[in-house]
Amino acid sequence: MSKQRFLLIVALAGFTMTAVTAVSAGDLNGPAVRKALTGKTIYLTANGIVLSIAYRGNGTMSGRLKISTAGLAGGAPTNDSGRWWIYRDQLCQRWNRWQDGKSYCYKLSRQGQSLVWVRDDGRRGTARFGS
Repeated sequence: MSKQRFLLIVALAGFTMTAVTAVSAGDLNGPAVRKALTGKTIYLTANGIVLSIAYRGNGTMSGRLKISTAGLAGGAPTNDSGRWWIYRDQLCQRWNRWQDGKSYCYKLSRQGQSLVWVRDDGRRGTARFGS
């Protein structure tokens, strides 16, 4: 594994390992997930790295890593695109390059201005909505 690939994996893992309290009773169902994300950008922040994900109404998404520490990305891709869809009241998505192009699904809930997610493999995190 190259150093660049390792650093990108570490950066993305930081987003998925954010501590979260238990998912609240505000779990979003499929239509609510679609409404909450369509045309919106969400932001995940960890260790000086910001990941923004823009969800389009046509089922495509684009992501961008903003890394504040010079050289941390080491040539790893800082932009990617993919597809998103709703399945069994969950957000599912697949990046073209990130996460080895694997599909993951997320149960979402709202806690105030935050979006709380639990991935199908148990990883958890929070995000905030962009303006």
